[in-house]
Amino acid sequence: MRKTTASGEAKVAGERSLLLGIGISAVGIGMYVPFSLVFFHHVTGLSLTVVGLVMTVTGLAGLAFMPLAGTAVDRFGAKRVNLLLYGVRALGFALYPLASSLPAFAAVALVTALADRSFSVVQQSLIGEVARGAARDRLQASTRALQNAGMGAGALLVTGVLALWGTGGFTYTAWGNALAFALAGLLVGRVRAVRAVPGAGAAGAPVTGSAGYRTVLRDRPFLGLTAANFLTALGYSALSVLFPLYLSTWLRAPDSLTGAAFTVNTALCAGIGVLIAGRVRRSGARRTRSAALGAVLFAAAFVGQIALGTLRPGRTATLIALLVIVVVYTLGELVHSPSGGALSVSAAPEAVRGRYLATYQLSYSLAGALAPSLFTALLAVDGRLPWAVLTVAALGAALALLRLERHLPAEAVHAEPPAVPGAAARPVPVTAAA
Repeated sequence: MRKTTASGEAKVAGERSLLLGIGISAVGIGMYVPFSLVFFHHVTGLSLTVVGLVMTVTGLAGLAFMPLAGTAVDRFGAKRVNLLLYGVRALGFALYPLASSLPAFAAVALVTALADRSFSVVQQSLIGEVARGAARDRLQASTRALQNAGMGAGALLVTGVLALWGTGGFTYTAWGNALAFALAGLLVGRVRAVRAVPGAGAAGAPVTGSAGYRTVLRDRPFLGLTAANFLTALGYSALSVLFPLYLSTWLRAPDSLTGAAFTVNTALCAGIGVLIAGRVRRSGARRTRSAALGAVLFAAAFVGQIALGTLRPGRTATLIALLVIVVVYTLGELVHSPSGGALSVSAAPEAVRGRYLATYQLSYSLAGALAPSLFTALLAVDGRLPWAVLTVAALGAALALLRLERHLPAEAVHAEPPAVPGAAARPVPVTAAA
């Protein structure tokens, strides 16, 4: 018999190992992402200019590789590709301290970037491979909470390492990352996929003919879902890209408030993310509607920034207002992320899930690539203008999600199959035990 949670949801075989592995890998990510340029500069000895150029080129190559990662998932399975990417990342960070020449660094950075950029596609596909129904929403929420907690812990850990050993500690950090990714791979290897339904996709749609990216491009509801997510993803970029610029140039507030905002966001995501997602899930809300609610909360936070930028109160009032805005923004993130993620996974036919999710994840990547130039251009005109654009984008995403609801598969929209009024329960045949 399959185990269930306290709320009656089926537990995933190897779920604890999966989540522990995700948390450990997040610690590894947190140990280098906040210091990425400086990290690779000190580890390799190359100049910051060279490191920055290599990271840009390899990052773009990683984006181009994402469709191939989706194809690999469909051909070999998400778990196998996931373990391969963990292995590549572990090997890459183990080799970084030895890559002191430009060709060596470029080669290691390229291979590692391909794995890093593709990882989100493969991890989302893995959730679809090992979980069904509401368990997907629960795993989405738990994954996000652990990633935030792990990255925060990793940043604190590397700060302690640097305090003890100075910049030489970056080498130990690289090896620590390699160990974290290797250990995460061993743990994730214990998860077990649920049995697929022959001849059908995850959303119950039959898979026929040539299953490739042409299948994705013909699926207009899924492309609409991806476009809606692009609008929401611009809002996800706001905290890291727009917020610090807005504080310093328009509000003339201390830069330290940026760190405080990030701390509040990370603490809330790690501390109450699973609780909020659980409340939404148990309410029975359709995934499209809860994701739309998250987008509306984003819009409310952006309107708050416009009001704050118009009134420009004193320092204490600004601090309180920013705290409230960040809390509302984070609640939007906590409501939208699990539902939006589970919606995309469940809307993808099982046989081509990797390709579908590679397409969906490009919406995040494109939004992240566009955000810096878009936000700075709008900010140069008026500090409130980028927030106004984000408000319209978030409300547009919410409206699109609601309109797409009747066009998406029922299994994608509902975490649990909706009850049919008047339908009698079908008797379960009893077979003799062997």
